[in-house]
Amino acid sequence: MKQNFAMLDYPSLAAVAAVVREGTFERAAAALAITPSAVSQRVRGLEERLGAILIVRGQPCEPTELGRSLCAHLDRVRLLEHDLAPALGTLAAGTSERLTLPVAVNADSLATWFPAAAAAFAQVADVSLDLALDDEAHTARRLRSGEVLAVVTAEREPVQGCRTTPLGALRYAACASPEFAGRHFSRGVTTEALEQAPCLRFDRRDFLQARWARAVLDVELAGPVHWVPSTHGFLDMTLVGLGWGMHPCVMVEDHIAAGRLVELAPAHRVDVPLYWTVTRLHAAALGQLTQAVRAAAGAVLVRGG
Repeated sequence: MKQNFAMLDYPSLAAVAAVVREGTFERAAAALAITPSAVSQRVRGLEERLGAILIVRGQPCEPTELGRSLCAHLDRVRLLEHDLAPALGTLAAGTSERLTLPVAVNADSLATWFPAAAAAFAQVADVSLDLALDDEAHTARRLRSGEVLAVVTAEREPVQGCRTTPLGALRYAACASPEFAGRHFSRGVTTEALEQAPCLRFDRRDFLQARWARAVLDVELAGPVHWVPSTHGFLDMTLVGLGWGMHPCVMVEDHIAAGRLVELAPAHRVDVPLYWTVTRLHAAALGQLTQAVRAAAGAVLVRGG
């Protein structure tokens, strides 16, 4: 059935976006300060007018492709209308909701330099951040799908309708506790040692340890693995000797200096270049966040990486 976008109304679309964001009709109703029945009526009415399903009901509710596209459209409308609100005396998109900016960022950036960017942004913008965590190699996918308006990414390739700015590189060092290093690497970093020493990986998409092993010994990493999907947990597990792993240098330099960690091969650090990719909207909040991100990244990341 042909979708009639002329029938699009923003209160109903705001209800769709709230269900997608909150996961249930009940939580969406609480966020919008209306009843769950009213949320359901708005969503169902918009679906009927468009002749298409926007939300797959479940636990949690998920948007269809069209539903995700319309939510992305609403995010952009709210951003632009937020700039007009002082002149019009109204709130963005005709709702009482505080403007929220969806952004995807990788865990290691969130644990190191990105908090300074968020704090600086909060000082100049009356806007909330909705941060989605993902691997730096996959955050751009969220931007392409319309889930977010900006990302910290390892992809330098341009995204249609977006601007990409190099931020610098997050530098990593291979570290282990002194006890672990003495037990597994007493003769240095060798192929045999890497085959026996347990390493830590963030998740199944984390290949940084394998990249380091290829750089040091030109071997494929095949030792035991512990999975630790938390940047701070990753560091804690290394400190207590569960395994060796790759850590942002800014997080471990004090531990290395104090002798709590040892670097396995100081001459072989790994740089992961990062980029800031943001949708091409002339919205003040996006410009303010971009300035804050560039300043915070410039204070920590390695240039020319």
